[in-house]
Amino acid sequence: VQLQASGGGLVQAGGSLRLSCAASGRTFSIYGVGWFRQTPGKEREFVAAISQSGGNLYYADSVRGRFTISRDNNKNTVYLQMNSLKPEDAAVFYCAATFATGIPTSARAYNYWGQGTLVTVSS
Repeated sequence: VQLQASGGGLVQAGGSLRLSCAASGRTFSIYGVGWFRQTPGKEREFVAAISQSGGNLYYADSVRGRFTISRDNNKNTVYLQMNSLKPEDAAVFYCAATFATGIPTSARAYNYWGQGTLVTVSS
């Protein structure tokens, strides 16, 4: 499966962005999907994940209550709605797909990765 993340940009603190992860290739609904983010010099950090059917969701503590992950399997797309953005949310955001069941939070559990989209939050 090929993944393409989009929707990043520059936003003021307190603002919102919606990221999209569009998939092509194999049947998208067999994959769990996660969002991760990375800043220079740091490891890739788990943000949120959604199960194959969309029935199970999980968020990092740092974003719970502000970010919402969802998916539309008919459109082969996963979304990350980000509200109340903070300067510390700024990063390159990546989406990834996994064959694993459950909602893995480790980047090593994911089999396919998109190219990343940059989110910048000004204070």
